[in-house]
Parts: sequence; structure tokens; C-alpha cells
Amino acid sequence: MKRIQHYGPPTAEDLARLKIELGFTSPQMADLAGLGKGSQWRKYTGRTEDRVMGMHMHFYMAALLTLSEDELSRVVATMRAQGAEVELGPLPAGPPALAEAQATAKLHST
Repeated sequence: MKRIQHYGPPTAEDLARLKIELGFTSPQMADLAGLGKGSQWRKYTGRTEDRVMGMHMHFYMAALLTLSEDELSRVVATMRAQGAEVELGPLPAGPPALAEAQATAKLHST
């Protein structure tokens, strides 16, 4: 079994770049990180507040972005076996413009 022996958090600039690469809004990034609101996410990317992302939150985000549905289901099964109540849901929808374009295309194809 492996563990993370050392963790250096991403910078505010790294997290802002990830948000741009994903095409997510601040509320979508907050959802991905397990935070309540977009304003909470902005504390990790803003210049006014020096908040670093902890390893647990970063691991959670990376897992959601990296693991296949089957792999994530195995993790959830382990969590449930350990007594947790877990309900999976979809990741944030991605770029708002892309989501709108996909919805419009779906309407026109029916």
C-alpha cells in the first residue's frame, strides 16, 4: 500500500489555470473541490486571501478528474463498507457555453 509522503500545494496561479483549462465557473470549481460556494473557491485563487489547498481536498479533486467511473465506484464501495453514506452525482457541467451549445444541439436533433 502506498501513501503520499510529501505534498506541496498548488499555487493560486496553478488553480486559476486549472479553472481556465476546465472552462469551469467558480461555483463549478467549488462543487468539484467539495466547497459550498464559488466565493469559497475564489479564496484559493485570489490575491487578497492567502489560502492554500490541503492535500485531502486536492486529492479529492484529482480523483474526480482522473478516475474512471468503475474506479470511483470501487472507492465509494470501500467508503460504504467503512460505514459512510455516499451518493454519487455528475461532475459540474463544464464550460457554460459548451453546455448551452450541447443542449441546443440536442433540442434541434429531436
